[in-house]
Amino acid sequence: MDTTLAKPRPDNREEKVYTASQWTLMWWRFQQHKLALVSIVVLFLFYFVALFCEFFAPHDPNRFNPKWVLAPPMKLHFVDAGGAFHLQPFVYGYQSKRDMDTLAVVVVPDEKLVYPVRLFVRGDAYKLWGLFATDLHLIGIGPDENQMFFLLGADEMGRDLFSRILFGARISLSIGLLGVTISLILGVILGGISGYYGGVIDTIIQRVIEFLRSLPAIPLWLTLAAALPPDWTSLQVYFGITVILSLIGWTGLARVVRGRFLSLREEDFIVAARLSNASSLRIITHHMVPSFASHLIASLTLSIPSMILSETALSFLGLGLQPPIVSWGVLLQGAQNLRAIVMAPWLLLPGLFVVIVVLAFNFAGDGLRDAADPYAI
Repeated sequence: MDTTLAKPRPDNREEKVYTASQWTLMWWRFQQHKLALVSIVVLFLFYFVALFCEFFAPHDPNRFNPKWVLAPPMKLHFVDAGGAFHLQPFVYGYQSKRDMDTLAVVVVPDEKLVYPVRLFVRGDAYKLWGLFATDLHLIGIGPDENQMFFLLGADEMGRDLFSRILFGARISLSIGLLGVTISLILGVILGGISGYYGGVIDTIIQRVIEFLRSLPAIPLWLTLAAALPPDWTSLQVYFGITVILSLIGWTGLARVVRGRFLSLREEDFIVAARLSNASSLRIITHHMVPSFASHLIASLTLSIPSMILSETALSFLGLGLQPPIVSWGVLLQGAQNLRAIVMAPWLLLPGLFVVIVVLAFNFAGDGLRDAADPYAI
């Protein structure tokens, strides 16, 4: 009888872990963070709707109707005033009446006016991405010049707040991505040069970073935003605000990149690359940056909310984007007075969308940060 002890073999699960790639391990670790998965889905939906906001919006964001100033949100109904149930949802129209307490003219629902809510209706004409002309909208009550579909109410000029929020999402969310992209380029290049070469270059870059980080953020944003030429077009102001936010936001990422480069430049695989006569550019782009790409992804995910909040704050204070550009910060300008809070609290809804997106980015960033180190317990 063979008394040799059989060497235990790892089960299939352990074997998969041993043979899995780094990115596979990261994906398995990220799947364990359920809140991060939900946040990724929420962010995908937000960006998808923002990309096709003309189709999802019931109306043109600048179409106004003075009859329905500060009209309340329309409620979806399935049961009418007589108690009958309807499979197709409907909303009640509006009527104007005078409030006997304040003697102000207010807009209230009129149960005599019933409008079925339909999908794929014809409405305001638009050009999708400025290329494809159509008038098809996902949801609405059909073309009616006297009645508009105010799912989230109307603003102080009788414009559909829901449509304006969707159009504002395109601006606010794209500023976050564009601003972080510019910050990534500046942070990786300047931080990489500082950490890889060191010496005088490192000293100069670090002193510049320290100077920028010592300046108070909000006054600096206000000063640079106010310095934009007043005759610039809306598109120029949009890119100007994006560049301003990027020029301020790259310093933290540059510090992270510098620290990683300082720890990596003496590693064996970097020394081997130098001995094989690899160029500095190839060592940086093919060896050093990919080795901590996962950390960069997590850091960028956590940086996007700060960009969105910065744009919202500047526009809310009136020194960022200005009408006719529609962003969440611009929309919140209408909620700066007490009248809006008391008589039209739905004007604060853009702030709710800002909170949802910022929380989703933070939760997704937490999941990516944990997944960046799949071997941690």
